[in-house]
Amino acid sequence: MSKEMTSNNRMGFIGRAFAVLGAATAAAAAVEGHRRPRARDLRTLGIDPANFPDTSRG
Repeated sequence: MSKEMTSNNRMGFIGRAFAVLGAATAAAAAVEGHRRPRARDLRTLGIDPANFPDTSRG
């Protein structure tokens, strides 16, 4: 494996990790605010938006 490929793989992993952390933060904030998280954030977290429960309670 070349040094360039290793560097690209590492940057891809780091970018993906930041995307997941950002999506998790946004989804948690939405749920705490009694709002539905964005479908994009749910998909990033591996959650099917159609199967995500409704956040309205009561």
